[in-house]
Amino acid sequence: MKITKTQSLTNRAHIVETASELFRERGYEGVGVAELMATAGFTQGGFYKHFGSKADLMAEAAENSLSKSLSSTCNLDVPEFVNLYVSRNHRDGRATGCTMAALCGDAARQSDDLKATFAGGVENTLAALEEKYTASLDVTQQEARAKMIDLLAHAIGAVMLSRACPDDSPLADEILETCRTQIIASLPRPSDSEPQKNT
Repeated sequence: MKITKTQSLTNRAHIVETASELFRERGYEGVGVAELMATAGFTQGGFYKHFGSKADLMAEAAENSLSKSLSSTCNLDVPEFVNLYVSRNHRDGRATGCTMAALCGDAARQSDDLKATFAGGVENTLAALEEKYTASLDVTQQEARAKMIDLLAHAIGAVMLSRACPDDSPLADEILETCRTQIIASLPRPSDSEPQKNT
């Protein structure tokens, strides 16, 4: 029976979502097309009705999950973002966590197209953080960007290092706690950027 265009789009979106979770959990090389399609509830033969290659799906899945990660944190201020990101819950939620923390290492070995997708996700995240950061501080855009690049790299690195340790390792928690504390401590409070009043 022929499926409708609407159903085809729904199926494609489901495959992208399934792939996004599997890739974040196991990496790009850890998931084959046959397993991916079976997990999504489809046959392997149906894959090429939706995608030209696995690389095409990787890029689309990355764009999808990067966008979702950004929308899920857009209402947080910078300290709230850090507390949520550099946490045990995020660390343990590989399949549903941030794509950058899960797949940056893998993306570095992939095509320029996929790297461009990641670069776009990084830029969008930085822009959102910069906007929050400058809203309450008297800083230039250049200063805000430099600070948020440092913060994002520190936060992603903390999660990646923690995940590289055994799940029940005290070091895994120590990395998160230390990095979270250091990042938060490095953020100026709104009063720090206000000129001192003469008394």
